[in-house]
Amino acid sequence: MRARHHLTDLQSAKTQEMAFTNVVAVMAAAAALLLLVSPARAGAPAAAKPMAAPAAAGGAPSVPAGPLDITKLGAKGDGKTDSTKAILEAWKNACGATGTQKILIPQGNFLTGALELSGPCTSQIIIRLDGNLLGTGDLNAYKKNWIEVMHVEHFGINGRGIIDGQGPLVWKNNECAKNYNCKIMPNSLVLDYVTNAQIRGVTLLNSKFFHMNIFMSTNVEIEKVNITAPGDSPNTDGIHIGDSSNITIKATTIATGDDCISIGPGSKGIRVQGVRCGPGHGISVGSLGRYKDEKDIEDVTVTDATLVGTTNGLRIKSYEDSKSQLKACKFVYDGVTMDNVSFPIIIDQKYCPNNICVKSGASKIAVSDIVFKNVRGTSATPEVVTLNCANNLPCQGIQLVNVDVKYNKPGNTTMAICHNAAGKTSGVPKELACL
Repeated sequence: MRARHHLTDLQSAKTQEMAFTNVVAVMAAAAALLLLVSPARAGAPAAAKPMAAPAAAGGAPSVPAGPLDITKLGAKGDGKTDSTKAILEAWKNACGATGTQKILIPQGNFLTGALELSGPCTSQIIIRLDGNLLGTGDLNAYKKNWIEVMHVEHFGINGRGIIDGQGPLVWKNNECAKNYNCKIMPNSLVLDYVTNAQIRGVTLLNSKFFHMNIFMSTNVEIEKVNITAPGDSPNTDGIHIGDSSNITIKATTIATGDDCISIGPGSKGIRVQGVRCGPGHGISVGSLGRYKDEKDIEDVTVTDATLVGTTNGLRIKSYEDSKSQLKACKFVYDGVTMDNVSFPIIIDQKYCPNNICVKSGASKIAVSDIVFKNVRGTSATPEVVTLNCANNLPCQGIQLVNVDVKYNKPGNTTMAICHNAAGKTSGVPKELACL
């Protein structure tokens, strides 16, 4: 779907805030020292005018034009009053200041419509989420997404609060299961053209569509985040990444009705560490090749992950009649535990949802240098390994190393199916050594 392209404990949270402010504190201390020493050496009076704050982001903090606590701008945490205007005003105040500015969302339930948090800003902004944000069920309140951060450098959200999309109010209107070109619901949290960001400690709950979407962004870290929606909720992907680089997701728990993590075209330097996934559709690369001008995807690493009861495990999927010519290469999956997972390892170059593809189409997606290493556990399907590669463009350099996943039900044997795949196996049971 095009949405996939355009479409992210208290002490720990305080540590993150300190990380944003350490540089500012050092700069301020140095400036103060210079003011005290220089006049004495010149024989001038001890009193001196303070140094003007620099205009660039990261300089000494200035006093914002107005409050940054949303309750001082009219927001009410009663779950009913529209707090959209107050939050946008707090963003405007913070964005126009300098240094590190902290927007406070205190305890309470704050109902909002669309929040377009646009830059560029002259400050580094942290949103401290102690309360809960509720996305209104009125779809007319959204142009496209719910919370969309755009063209911002040095940005963070931390705290123990909840970003609640209130998806159950609108999921019945989702027609994507019937129509693949359906109208897209609002995504909960979108980072567009964002550089140097951290999302830490918060919970994303029941998104109307994707919980988090990262597009054209660089140096983003998502840590200790919880993402939750029912296993049957439609298109509630946990985190989608597209056309972005140097993205890290670690120590995060994701349970949704779609992909826990989906990595789209144009993504490079993606690190997934210590993630727990399930229910959901697993950790996916793709879909690839649906649109023209898609870019290569490379350098993806998934380590120390646990998947529980997902409908797929580690999946790479591309359209059989792909519209773009691109490469998917240099992936490493290492130290992954499967617990009752269907199709734990799957490369599908003949992906065709809703029968919208030309079945005889020749793939233009080159899949190569993919390593599955130290993958263990149980499968809910006899097929543990499925490598369904294109006739005209076979998968190359596939490695299965120390892979030991067993079908967990009686009456069938564990198996692997490999079509048009070249590579090698090591430390793998005979029934899985299909390369």
